[in-house]
Order: sequence, then structure tokens, then C-alpha cells
Amino acid sequence: MDFSFSAKEEEFRHELRMWLEQNLPEGWLNGSSQVSKDESEYAAFLRDWQRKLYEGGWAGIAWPKKYGGREATLMEEIVYQQEMVRVKAPPLVNYVGLNMVAPTLMQIGTEEQKEKYIQRILTGEEVWCQGYSEPNAGSDLSAIQTSAVKDGDRWIINGQKVWTSFGHLADRCFLLARTNRFDKKHKGITVFLLDMKQPGVETRPIIQMDGQHDFNEVYLNDAIAYDAEIVGEVDEGWKVSIALLMHERTGIGAQVFTLEQQFNDLVSLTKEWKEDDKPLMADPLVRKTMIDLYTRSRGSLLNYYRNLTKTIKNGYPGAEGSMDKLLVSELTKDLLSESISLQGHQGVLWKEDAISGQSYWQDNYLYSFGQTIGGGTSEIQKNTIAERILGLPKDMGR
Repeated sequence: MDFSFSAKEEEFRHELRMWLEQNLPEGWLNGSSQVSKDESEYAAFLRDWQRKLYEGGWAGIAWPKKYGGREATLMEEIVYQQEMVRVKAPPLVNYVGLNMVAPTLMQIGTEEQKEKYIQRILTGEEVWCQGYSEPNAGSDLSAIQTSAVKDGDRWIINGQKVWTSFGHLADRCFLLARTNRFDKKHKGITVFLLDMKQPGVETRPIIQMDGQHDFNEVYLNDAIAYDAEIVGEVDEGWKVSIALLMHERTGIGAQVFTLEQQFNDLVSLTKEWKEDDKPLMADPLVRKTMIDLYTRSRGSLLNYYRNLTKTIKNGYPGAEGSMDKLLVSELTKDLLSESISLQGHQGVLWKEDAISGQSYWQDNYLYSFGQTIGGGTSEIQKNTIAERILGLPKDMGR
């Protein structure tokens, strides 16, 4: 396989690099940028950043031009990911909308839904969340109990969702609800595009062990959705939900570029951090650890490229996204765990007490545990790989 980039792709990289240098927040590249820790101010900062990406033509780059994208190739998407990781660009507040909801609507939604929602997703005017998991339906989504009962042209929705990423910032939710009860649990589920700002929706924060607030509980008490807000067919939402999950896992797999950058940063730090006046890299055990992490991260990258090649040929992502998601999330956790161990007793320090007064490695290590759960747990990914890629029999314990 040829992993080199063409002249056209390098021109694309140069264009993006020049735009980032001119448009990243002031002081971002040299680390002097001041970002507010206030939740509402930070949310406004992220919305402004997405708006700037949109105005520069750098939001939803792979989308068709008729939806506001630039129809970037998958190779150009790789270049985009590499450059965003290189400068550690601000995160996308509308990640769920851009990478999961909009591609699913393009694939399955009605023309009215495409016209109403897609442009506002691209600009960041409407932030989206995903209403899948429930207290008793996490890994087994077919066990959801949130109900939607028809009342004329509207549906009355009651239930609870949990681990809803960015639910506190979201304007709308891609929601799974049970509209019928059949013998097969996968039947009778419908997908709604729910308005999160209505009185029947209550969001409560889940504070993570890193002190951040990304996840939420969402309570639905006679919330309202309309027929026009159904994606696909009534009772046939399982197919729609799987389509979205394929986009989600492919997006998570692309974090292999963040993993690559984190590995390179860690190597640099092992040359700076010292023990007994010697750089950590001088220790043969540390070098052995770095070689192991390099081998695994490189293997993860090459596997991603292989699966990307299949996506290019087929025109859509497949079950191979589970391989990428599993490898990246587990290896990221291992790499960050090693970063804490290499700091020795200083690794337990946090925030301003951490080395150099910043706790990048500690923050990301604590967050990494959630990455092995979101988008389907590692155990679920293994089952998917076994059944849909290796052709092994189904796990009869489920």
C-alpha cells in the first residue's frame, strides 16, 4: 500500500495550515491563549469556533457541496485530522451533529428534515446530542424502555436517558424510543429528532472523575415529538440507530491521529523528564515501553488505513469501524496510564500541582476510561468483530 500523499493532497494541507495560522484563537499556537473555565462562556467559545470553521469552509469538509461541504476525499479527511491534531485545535461542540446525525440524515432522512436541520448543524446554530443509553439499557440498546405514545400527529415521550454527551448544551437530540412491543426487542423502536428546549425535558449533570461535565442524565416527562421528526419508519428505528453507530465508530477510530500525536509528545517528554539527573529515556525499561507503544500505535494506524481503503471501495463504513474503535480506545488508555507511571510520585498530582503546572496527561488519563465505553463498550466491539468480521457464532449469553 502507498501511504504517501499526492501533490493535490499536500496543497490541501498547505491551504488548511495557512488558514489555521490566521484563524486559531489568539495565542493558541504558542500556548498563551486564555480560555474561560466558566461553562457557559466556554460553550460560547466553542460555538464561535465552529462558526469560524464553517465560514472558512472547514466544517463538514467531506459533506456534499449541496449541503455546504467541499466533498473532500477520505485522504483529504486524513490530512484534515492530522493538521487539527497537530495544532491541538479546539474541540467541536457539535461533534455529534456533524459526524453522526447529519451523515445519517443525508443517508436516511426526508428532504424536509435535510432542509430543516443539516445547515444549522453545520453552522453550529443547533447543537445535537444522542439519546441512546438508559439506566438498564447500555450495551444492549434493544432493551430501552423510554416510551413514545401516538396522540394525533404528535408523540408523548416518557423515560430516562443517561451518559448523554453534551446534553446540557444541546438544542436537539437524536432519540431512541419504544413505540411498540414485539417478541423481538429490536422491533418496535423509533428514532425521533427531539427538541431539547421544551418543558418536558430535564437535564441533570454527571460530574466525571476528572471534574469535567460532559455527560448528563436526561429525564423525559410528557415530552413532545411530531410525525415530521421521525427518522425512517415507525417501529423500524433499529436500522437507523445502527447506521448512526457506524458513523460514530468510524469517527472514534479516526482518533488514531490524536493517539499518534500523544505518543510523539510522550517520547519528547521522556527526554525532558529526569530521574537521578538522567533523562527517563536513558532507562532501557522506558525505551522498551516506548517501543511497545510505538509498535501498537503504528499497527493501529495501519489497520485504520486498511479499513479506510475498504470504505473508499464500498462508499460507506462497515463493521471494521469496531476494530478501529477498540484498538484506539484501549491503546489510548494504556498510553496515558504509562504517562502517569513515568512521572513517578508526581503522576498523582493534578491541576496546578502537576509537572509544569499543567495536568494534560492526568486529565486525559482520567477521561480515557470513558472512551472505552462511549460508542459501545470494548466488550461489545469484540462481539461485533467476532460475529460480523470473523464469522464466529453469536454470543448465546446475550
